[in-house]
Amino acid sequence: MGKENYRLTAGAGIPMLGGGEAVVEKEINFNGQGFVYLVKYRGNEYVLKWYFYDRLNHPEEFRNNLIQNVRDGAPEGSRWFLWPKDVSGYYMANGEKKAFGCLMDVPPTDYTAFDDLCIGYRWKKSAEKGAKAVKEECRFASLEARVTAAINIVKAFRSLHRTGKSYQTLNGDRFLINAKNGDVFLKDCDLVTSDGVYWGLGGFPGYMAPEVVRGEAMSDVFTDRFSLAVVLFRLFFRADPLEGKRDFERAALEETKELRQYGTDPVFIYDPENDTNRPVRGVHDNVIKLWPLYPSCLRDAFTRMFTEGMTDPEKRMTEEYWLKILFRLRSDIIDCPGCGKKTFSAMFYHAKHHMCVCKTCGTNFYTLQINDMEIPLYPGLKLYRCYTEKAEDYETITGEVIENKNHKGLFGIKNLSEKYWQARFPSGDLREIRPGAGVPIWKGLMIDFEDDIKARVLW
Repeated sequence: MGKENYRLTAGAGIPMLGGGEAVVEKEINFNGQGFVYLVKYRGNEYVLKWYFYDRLNHPEEFRNNLIQNVRDGAPEGSRWFLWPKDVSGYYMANGEKKAFGCLMDVPPTDYTAFDDLCIGYRWKKSAEKGAKAVKEECRFASLEARVTAAINIVKAFRSLHRTGKSYQTLNGDRFLINAKNGDVFLKDCDLVTSDGVYWGLGGFPGYMAPEVVRGEAMSDVFTDRFSLAVVLFRLFFRADPLEGKRDFERAALEETKELRQYGTDPVFIYDPENDTNRPVRGVHDNVIKLWPLYPSCLRDAFTRMFTEGMTDPEKRMTEEYWLKILFRLRSDIIDCPGCGKKTFSAMFYHAKHHMCVCKTCGTNFYTLQINDMEIPLYPGLKLYRCYTEKAEDYETITGEVIENKNHKGLFGIKNLSEKYWQARFPSGDLREIRPGAGVPIWKGLMIDFEDDIKARVLW
């Protein structure tokens, strides 16, 4: 039976397991598994994914998994997920099961596709009939928005993995991002399964872990973590971490090339021990330009991920590890008050190692050493609970660098936590910093945040 035999028409009512009918408003799309419709259900609009029974490798298991995901609900209350809301009954023909559907939230229209942000533009159809599509620029509003998007992507997968679930076919097309503030939604969550369960769905070249490409493993948390690292690399460097001169220069059948490039012989483009696959100027210009702009902590994480983690799944970065790197990265963005330049401290001149000096206007910044980490002290810098306390809280702000209201040009660190800090000045004098109070930034100033966490202002 062809797809036209169970294509739905406007006004058709689809009985849902949760009660009532979803009424079809219009067809949105068609893919290899079935149709996608806009429907109205209980007064609200939803997307209905209408699956062809015979196009799924394990249709009964797939449908039962959808029902279970509906019962479980989205991790952390759907904060990052367009999650299945309900499942329909079967569409029957000649006594056989032919189709069924799944209700999901309508994707937000003011979000941008991940791939479009990586490319830098998208083609937008004109409202006028017959008019050419318009090339529209797609970019993040700020560095903070880009880093925040990465943080939200990692948080989404942390919450997913904590519930014992994984994503079968992760790739860039699965993400919708608010380019203004970095908010993220993961769509196509009908592909989420319990960890270790495999529906036989094909992955996407360039995103799959090597062992999956080789056919030696099925999707699980460890393969998800490899795919997650690819997504993060593409987000920051707008390039494929495994595509360099080696595979660019070789002519081969596409299938054979993909197997070698991503499965049997993958080589990271910045592998410190193997330079055979470096980016090609004029072809991979994005990563050539962007790689040196980011701090070493991020570059080192990707290098470890795509060398040691390439062959050993146990050495792949956990979501907690990525969050530590990304929150440190967010604190490493300097907003220079002298010229308005905003970039990572890696692009500032480092005088005597500890001071950051703007190459454009010469404004200099002290750095704050917290245990083994150094953070540039610029106006507006936020300190988070994970820095000042022994906690895995990367969001609660516990301190901020502010300008003295009465003395322009004099800056200090304000205590926004609920704890008392103790400051030791270079003279040896001690001062208690109560919640809501501040302390001026002096060379050699030391702050005891308690919990054996100490900080020192360096020059």
